[in-house]
Amino acid sequence: MKLPRRSFLHLAAGAAALPAASRITRAQSYPTRPVRIIVGFPAGSSADVFARSTAQSLSERLGRPFIVENRPGAGSSIAAEAVVRAPPDGHTLLWTTAANTTNTTFYDNLTFNLIRDIAPVAGIVRTFFVLVVNPSLPARTLPELIAYAKANPDKISMGVGGNGSLFHLAGALFKMMAGVNMVDVVYRGDVLALTDLLGGQVQVAFAGSSSAIEHSKAGKLRALAVSTATRRDELPELPAIAEYVPGYEASGWQGIGAPRNTPIEIVDKLNKEINAGLAQPAMKARMAEQGGTILVGSPADFGKLIGDDTEKWGKVIRTAHIKAE
Repeated sequence: MKLPRRSFLHLAAGAAALPAASRITRAQSYPTRPVRIIVGFPAGSSADVFARSTAQSLSERLGRPFIVENRPGAGSSIAAEAVVRAPPDGHTLLWTTAANTTNTTFYDNLTFNLIRDIAPVAGIVRTFFVLVVNPSLPARTLPELIAYAKANPDKISMGVGGNGSLFHLAGALFKMMAGVNMVDVVYRGDVLALTDLLGGQVQVAFAGSSSAIEHSKAGKLRALAVSTATRRDELPELPAIAEYVPGYEASGWQGIGAPRNTPIEIVDKLNKEINAGLAQPAMKARMAEQGGTILVGSPADFGKLIGDDTEKWGKVIRTAHIKAE
């Protein structure tokens, strides 16, 4: 039987509309069960704290539990691999951090490609470091530290909170751009590096903002500068390193990614709800308590950040010959 042209066009239009209607329905019903957020760092870490705040916000907004699951190891690569292998239905998400971008170059045996295999969903928070020195070091300002380091090459020890970590790369970038030579003393974590800095076993370190501010106020350390491109509102008296080392910037960030091929409607729904949650005063305050600034934007914005940092830190790792142990 030959259909009239008008009837055929109506049937064709209806058939074409079915996938779109199905996608809309799927997004409207998401999530249909608890959602896991895989965090590549241990419970109690800053990543874990930020992730739990976000999970609570999403649970309240979407009416289903968002559960943080900690899978530490290999700088978050174990967590990333687990999400890469998960079904792309939005019910398994990766707590993505700047560490994931550095791992792309730092590890040469990864079984996945971050940019290819993880779909960016939303940025959550940006963090920064403070360049601090032990008070025994005769440098009260950043220019004095640079001058002293140039006059005493390889005589200053820099505590490094983890091989290949952002603490490590922030220090490596500083040494490269400031033209100074300091000896890296690598620890298994930033807490151990900070402990030895307080004890005077090392003289310089990049530290997380909260701990750096706490010890500086107590007179146990001397804060010289922040690692962001400009001064921080909460620390207006501290210059940015870039004021004396033009172009310097080193900061961390955290956000959410999903397995590639996750439906764009689900990605967009998550992005919308995350940004709406971040706009709440209580959420902003929670992030600020941990030294973070909210990071709002589209999935494309977050994807650009991931790509830019992968390229930036890859160059630092190769130039400084930083290798996994």
